[in-house]
Amino acid sequence: MKLEVDKDADALYLYLDDSEIVMTEQVAPGIILDYNQAHDVVGIELLHLSKRSSTIDLSQVQFQTA
Repeated sequence: MKLEVDKDADALYLYLDDSEIVMTEQVAPGIILDYNQAHDVVGIELLHLSKRSSTIDLSQVQFQTA
């Protein structure tokens, strides 16, 4: 799993695995899911991050497990 933040694009992408993407679907405004051949979600893209929260700081990403 890999997380990529693109400050210039104001976007965040979460790679769930390295499968080839065969289909992309926008499920809500600015939320895009990528699917592999088996129709599993393999990536999630969030666009317009700065507009989603006024307190978002893309330089500080935290990882938390339960």
